[in-house]
Amino acid sequence: MAILYTIISVCYYLITAFIIFVIARSLVKTKNFQEAILFSVMLMPFILRLLRIK
Repeated sequence: MAILYTIISVCYYLITAFIIFVIARSLVKTKNFQEAILFSVMLMPFILRLLRIK
């Protein structure tokens, strides 16, 4: 059962890292200041989750 939990945790963090990558790429590409603020706010929960801070 511990192996299954580990596999699920690794998959969860990989998906979170992928979402961070996609949002960060959009943040870098945008020219609109309001969109940059929006992407920054969207990144915060995912970064905290990846760092295991709830």
